[in-house]
Amino acid sequence: MWTDSHCHINAQDFDADRAETVARARQNGVKYILDVSDDIVQTLKIIEFCKQYHHIYTTVGVHPEIADKYADLQAEQLIEKTHSPYVVGIGECGLDYYYNADIRDFQLKIFEQHIIAAQETGLPLIVHNRDADDDMIRLLTDAYNKKPFKGELHCFSSSEKLCRAALEIGFYISASGIITFKKSEELRRIFANVPNDRLLVETDSPFLAPVPNRGKRNEPAFVVNTGEVLAELKGMSPAALADITTHNFLMLFDKVKDNG
Repeated sequence: MWTDSHCHINAQDFDADRAETVARARQNGVKYILDVSDDIVQTLKIIEFCKQYHHIYTTVGVHPEIADKYADLQAEQLIEKTHSPYVVGIGECGLDYYYNADIRDFQLKIFEQHIIAAQETGLPLIVHNRDADDDMIRLLTDAYNKKPFKGELHCFSSSEKLCRAALEIGFYISASGIITFKKSEELRRIFANVPNDRLLVETDSPFLAPVPNRGKRNEPAFVVNTGEVLAELKGMSPAALADITTHNFLMLFDKVKDNG
């Protein structure tokens, strides 16, 4: 069985067919779905959605693209929302200098608060990174050396240097539909060398639909397409890769109950 370890099915893109989207994923062999929050004000709404199912969980976090709206965010504000059994991670959070370098200082400040929340709760940190490898390596490594915490680099498409640094502190590395794109040879090479016990697979839907659905709205059912490419890179069957990545998901997000 597969796991979509990162998606956004509470986005407006799914307003017309959210229940059907969940059903299609189940029909395609997806056992767990992590419906990730990227704005702390969404958390309670997503929790209510998760309560309708026994296999969908969520997180609490602020995406770096809106960091300036949360300039005074404190770790305690994140921590207080983790008491729900459906909240199993901290994030999505991180650094994005591709579109939002002008709010870099806000990003750095609130990312540090997310790290503190992960350190204090023991929940995994879900990290978004784009064009910020050096700062990301520094922040993760320095914080980990002060007080260890666990986490993942989601939708990984960064440098091998960042991948190695994350693996050194025990992080997981998550593959998205980007690895199926024709021009992603270097990224596929990096994933071929990620240890099997540190692999995750995701859709990041509604974004980044994998081949053969590229250009369409992405959804959790399509995690299978990404998984098949990753399985080929790792020299194993898709079924074996599905089992490994679902096991890894449950190891990292250990608040998830195996009731699916």
